[in-house]
Amino acid sequence: MARLKDYYKEKIIPELKKSLGIKNDLEVPSLKKIVLNMGMGEATSDSKYVKQAVDELTQISGQKAVATTAKKSVASFKVRQGQKIGAMVTLRGERMYEFLDRLVNIALPRVRDFRGLPKKSFDGNGNYSFGIKEQIVFPEIAVGNIDNIHGLDVIVVTSTSSDERAAALLKAFNFPFMN
Repeated sequence: MARLKDYYKEKIIPELKKSLGIKNDLEVPSLKKIVLNMGMGEATSDSKYVKQAVDELTQISGQKAVATTAKKSVASFKVRQGQKIGAMVTLRGERMYEFLDRLVNIALPRVRDFRGLPKKSFDGNGNYSFGIKEQIVFPEIAVGNIDNIHGLDVIVVTSTSSDERAAALLKAFNFPFMN
């Protein structure tokens, strides 16, 4: 069982019940899923970038990533409908907690000039999104084997619809928010 999942059950649930004034354990906010997304603008000219992105996301997440396709044709971006333009992976359960552990404790501290994550990135429904500019902050990626540096988006979906409760949950997981 993931170390962070045990920590959530033993420490975070009682702490959040007390601080948020919640009586029922099931009402305490929890993590539903984490979605990793990598959009590849270069994929319009060369399809090898998408395969590279799928491989890198698979290494980072520990789960097979899938290529995403364009829903509409956009002539000014040279994108045709159905063309592969990115990669994504959705993490749930044990893999989600393991990824979150690696993200907070290993990857984010390795980001150059890191001052914390912005508190404004909540969407109004209790979900948190942020971007990482370089995929090389993850130790799974061998720097010598990559051709291009790409960014990726991380979306943390919680069970609550309140941004304040979601922020309390993420703060309990030691998310490094800006002061």
